[in-house]
Amino acid sequence: MIRITHFRKKCIGCNACVEVAPERWRMSKKDGKSVLLKGKEKKGIISAVAPDDEYKANSIAAKMCPTNIIKVEKIK
Repeated sequence: MIRITHFRKKCIGCNACVEVAPERWRMSKKDGKSVLLKGKEKKGIISAVAPDDEYKANSIAAKMCPTNIIKVEKIK
């Protein structure tokens, strides 16, 4: 399993995460920022647990994010 963390407040809406990992990311029509699908918000930070097969795409999304607000880590 992996944990994806998104600091959404700092998102600039560049769409890079959606391009690389569309199964986990969408763009909000309300504010133009990305949305971590199936994520839970706690103190302004969104996080989601996902299967290992999403690790590669979301790691690339994290690297492509110009504001460096996506973190991906392997968990047990």
